[in-house]
Amino acid sequence: MIYIIVVVILALFFMSFFTVKQQSAVIVERFGKYLSIRQSGLQIKIPVIDRIAGVVNLRIQQLDVIIETKTKDNVFVKMKVSVQYKVVQDRVYEAFYKLEYPHDQIRSYVFDVVRAEVPKLKLDDVFERKDDIAIAVKRELNDAMITYGYDIINTLITDIDPDIQVKNAMNRINSADREKTAAEYEAEAQRIRIVAKARAEAESKRLQGQGIADQRREIARGLVESVDVLNKVGINSQEASALIVVTQHYDALTAIGAENNSNLILLPNSPQAGSDMLNNMVASFVASNQVSEVMKNVAKVKKEIKPNVSQESTFEEDEE
Repeated sequence: MIYIIVVVILALFFMSFFTVKQQSAVIVERFGKYLSIRQSGLQIKIPVIDRIAGVVNLRIQQLDVIIETKTKDNVFVKMKVSVQYKVVQDRVYEAFYKLEYPHDQIRSYVFDVVRAEVPKLKLDDVFERKDDIAIAVKRELNDAMITYGYDIINTLITDIDPDIQVKNAMNRINSADREKTAAEYEAEAQRIRIVAKARAEAESKRLQGQGIADQRREIARGLVESVDVLNKVGINSQEASALIVVTQHYDALTAIGAENNSNLILLPNSPQAGSDMLNNMVASFVASNQVSEVMKNVAKVKKEIKPNVSQESTFEEDEE
C-alpha cells in the first residue's frame, strides 16, 4: 500500500511539470475556466485541477485561398491568394477563445474582398493591378482580424488563371501583335535597303557619267593633238579627221577580234569599206564647206540689201 501511494505521489509530481516549445503559447484552465497563458520553457500546473486547454502557434503561418470570380468584361478567372498571418503574442487569449475556426474566417474575408474588387476591372487590368487587389485584401483582413488577435503580415496573389479558351485567344492576340510589329520592322528595313540601293545606283551613275565625260574630254584632247600633228605634216583638218575615224574603225575591229565570245558585229567591215568610208567622209566635209560658204554669201547679200530698202522707204515718205 505504501508503494502504491509513493507511485501515485511521484506520478502526480511529474504531472505537475510540462514544457512549452519556442514560439508557442499554452492555455491553462482550472476546472474548465481560463487560468493563465504559459510561454516557452518549463512550466508547473496542479495535477487533476489544472489542465492544458490548447496550444497556440505564434509563428508566421500561410493560408492559400483559391477563388473563382468574374471580371468586368465577363471573363471567369481563378485566383490564388496567399495570406501570411500570425497570432499577436499579447492577444493569445482573443485568438484562442474568440475564434473557433480562424482559417474559415480569413477565407471568408478574402472571398468577400476579391469578389468586390475584381468585377470592377477588365482582365488585362487584373494582371496589371494585382498588387492593388492584394493591398485591399490585406487592409480589409487587418481591420477585421486584429480584433481576434491575428496580425496579417502580407497577402500575395500568386496565380491568375483565366479559362483556357481565353488564354489561347490572348496568346493569338499577342502573336498577331508581334507579327504586325515584325512586319513593320521588315518593311522599314526593306525601305532602307531600297533607298540605299537607289542612292548607290545614283552615285554610281553620277560617277560613271563623270568618268565618261572625262574619257571623252581626254579623247577630244587627244584628237586635237593628233590633228595638230597631222596638220604639221601637210594634212588638212578634214583629211586628218577622216584618217582618225578610219583608224578608230580598225581599232574597233581589232578589239572585236580579240574577244572570243563577242556578239558585236561592226558594219561595214570589208577591206574596201575603209577606203569607201574615207572617201565618203572627205566628200561630206567638202559638201559641208560648200554649203557653209553659200550660207555666208547669202547672209552677206541680205545685209547689203536691207540698208538700201530702208533708204528707199525714207525717200517715199519725204515725197508724200
